[in-house]
Amino acid sequence: MTSPVGRASTTVATERAPLRSARAASVYREILGAILDHRLPPGTRLPEDEVGAVYGASRTIVRSALEALSHEGVVSIEPNRGAAVAHPTVAEARAVFEARQLIEPRVAATAAERAVEADIAMLRRQMEAEHDALHAGDHRRAIVLSGDFHNSIAAIAGQPVFASFVRELVVRSSLILSLYWRRREATCATPAHGALITALATGRSGEAARLMDEHIADLLDGLDLSERETRPVSLADMLALRR
Repeated sequence: MTSPVGRASTTVATERAPLRSARAASVYREILGAILDHRLPPGTRLPEDEVGAVYGASRTIVRSALEALSHEGVVSIEPNRGAAVAHPTVAEARAVFEARQLIEPRVAATAAERAVEADIAMLRRQMEAEHDALHAGDHRRAIVLSGDFHNSIAAIAGQPVFASFVRELVVRSSLILSLYWRRREATCATPAHGALITALATGRSGEAARLMDEHIADLLDGLDLSERETRPVSLADMLALRR
């Protein structure tokens, strides 16, 4: 099943940098999935010819996909150096989570005022999937699922502008977590999500805002904000995993 993060992120990129074809959109989704799954570490070079060889796509198609990803902030493109998976600095990492702490409590409060029974059921299913991933030891999958959970709350709030901000920040957070996360457990502990679901289900907007604020603050506290180096690995091998 396609991840809500992937679907939502495609929307953001399409609004800012229209993809030139359905094939470019497919390559975009594949690369974004590899980044979200942490198969492509921050700093990984993305030469157009190598990416094209992996996916059987032309450089024009690959360039369109990479441009869309650069508008989301998960790929950087530099003149004469080409594209690479973004490598957030310590300052950028802190800024991303501080932005989430400003936006997501407001979004959670609004979601508590609008959530219906079907919304709560969906959030519970997502939390259970995250819980299953944690118990299976698949922490990378749990991180992706926790992002889906946050994106779903933003969608329930019915505020498209805020929702687009949350989607972009969640994607950037995945890169940051791969660099700076210091705890052994996955990013979003299910008790925090369970408390948020209860607040949304009972329409307690103030409680939802408070819980989300504390939750994002805890995520920020879980970062070890010191610079890290990444080891070079074959691009073809990284992109081929789990395809």
